[in-house]
Amino acid sequence: MKSSVVVVGSFVQDLAFYTKNFPRPGETVVGDFRPGPGGKGFNQAIAAARAGIPTLFIGAVGSDGSAHRIRPFARDAGLHTHFVEKPKHSTGAAVITVNGAGQNQIIISLGANLGLKPRDIPAPLLAPAQVVLCQGESDYATIGYVLRTARRNGAITVLNPAPMRPEFDPAVLRHTEVLIPNESEFTALVKQCPSCAALLRTAPYDARGEFTEETLHALTAEALHRLCRCLQVPVVIVTLGARGCFVSQPDVYLRINAHDVEVVDTTGAGDAFVGGFAAGLVKLKHNIFEAAHYASAVAALSVMQPGTAPSMPIAREIARFLKKRDHK
Repeated sequence: MKSSVVVVGSFVQDLAFYTKNFPRPGETVVGDFRPGPGGKGFNQAIAAARAGIPTLFIGAVGSDGSAHRIRPFARDAGLHTHFVEKPKHSTGAAVITVNGAGQNQIIISLGANLGLKPRDIPAPLLAPAQVVLCQGESDYATIGYVLRTARRNGAITVLNPAPMRPEFDPAVLRHTEVLIPNESEFTALVKQCPSCAALLRTAPYDARGEFTEETLHALTAEALHRLCRCLQVPVVIVTLGARGCFVSQPDVYLRINAHDVEVVDTTGAGDAFVGGFAAGLVKLKHNIFEAAHYASAVAALSVMQPGTAPSMPIAREIARFLKKRDHK
């Protein structure tokens, strides 16, 4: 089956601990341990596949048999996979702590994900895709190759630059059609962009000091849109957590509020949004605003369940949720 969405990115083993309060330095607390599959790329691919869109995930693992163990989970989600084994690397791993309010702290070791190279990605796997999606948990040269190849094939290229590592290469933005950073990633991108830096010295920004997330939240929609345009990417979607998201296209912008739901675990919410957006682009005939609205519903449903990849909702749950919300 040809895949409408291809996700090239990270797979990690999630080692999640749920506890009432985060431990203070030097403190030991008791919690529940729930291991499971994760990684931004894999989570996003699961989100797109469970939304009912034919999706392929391409990623790397170590020689510890992780690919064999995870294939049944992927198959049950309707996700096709192409795992590349990297014997000299360990499979990526993440230690996640979730408190009683559903907030999380994460430490990640990327392992084999950084070993994924352009030669590991067969060009025919990218060719049929309508949407090709990458994140920041892979080698940046590989990300650039994938986005460049996909754009040459006519696919919509989507980059979620999470996490923003120090070696981020702004050159990958030249091959990106949709950029989806969160608040901290957006502020980092703005600081790296010379034209943005010049704009920040003018009114209403007047950011002679540090441009921070607090500065970002204080901006008007028009001012935020102008900053987004400085990044010179056709579409910029800034995810704002409980505040929703901001969508900036060349001549129009829109704030989309987050859905008010009972939060169990925010881990993976950003991945749910990005994967849901990729699925929404296919479902909704490439309508950016409608795809972002769809993605917001996917993210809302994901935070109502524990875990990352296992928390991604299925298509009928999303449709039922949107129908209910639209009638309110």
